[in-house]
Amino acid sequence: MTELLNELANQWPIMIALVATGIFAGLLAGLFGVGGGIVIVPVLYFLLQGFGVSAESAMMIATATSLATIVPTSVSSIRSHYAKGNVDLDIVKYWTGFILAMAIVGSLFAHYVQGQALTVMFAAIAIMVSLNMLFRAGAPALKNELPGRFGQGIMASTVGGLSVMIGIGGGTIGVPLLSAFNVRAHVAVGTAAVFGLIIALPGVLTLLAVAQTPMDAPLGTFGLVNIPAFLLIIPLTILCAPIGVKLGSKLEPKQLKRAFAVVLMLTGIRMLMQALGH
Repeated sequence: MTELLNELANQWPIMIALVATGIFAGLLAGLFGVGGGIVIVPVLYFLLQGFGVSAESAMMIATATSLATIVPTSVSSIRSHYAKGNVDLDIVKYWTGFILAMAIVGSLFAHYVQGQALTVMFAAIAIMVSLNMLFRAGAPALKNELPGRFGQGIMASTVGGLSVMIGIGGGTIGVPLLSAFNVRAHVAVGTAAVFGLIIALPGVLTLLAVAQTPMDAPLGTFGLVNIPAFLLIIPLTILCAPIGVKLGSKLEPKQLKRAFAVVLMLTGIRMLMQALGH
């Protein structure tokens, strides 16, 4: 018992840092309407390394822990969007099977590949998301309607597989993808919130079932999910997201979004350079 208390006492710096992560993720999610995963994964990735965790272990823990945080936050988001009529049930019904299957396959794949590969994938997607925010914000749709069943199956599989492997919800990839096919912005966001739950829940359960805790993982890590990070980030993200929304209404959203896009791009570049050994 004494050893456990001493270990907990030694962990207070990382606890404070995790509190800051939850506040930061919530504020940015509210300000820019982005999923928390795109913020939580890189913050945890660098934070864990600062406390002696290897880059590979840090990326795998950050990805799994981010997925765990998405489960409760997406439930709250779905209820809100559904009440406002912003969930396209036809898309959800057809896409669910593809997303669910690829979420399971993607989480198994993520478990067996090296953390370095996941870091490269996340960095590449972060850079693409930042470019989309910088240059396609407010741009017209590429197509007037969604493609046929085959095309939608490919889209759904892409959203499910890529998102689960890098620890993000359905919004980061799903919203711009749906928007590109002329799905209204609010409906795209609400529908993608459902994708987040379909991605995160099976992804976390799969990783908890098959993954082994790395030797250098911080205290409280089960499988690849760090429980203290999960418990600290969730309430603060939920609490701070509405504050971010209010701040966004008072500040200049376009300039803030560009600033976030630049920070996200620099973060992606830094992660890519570290993963490639530069």
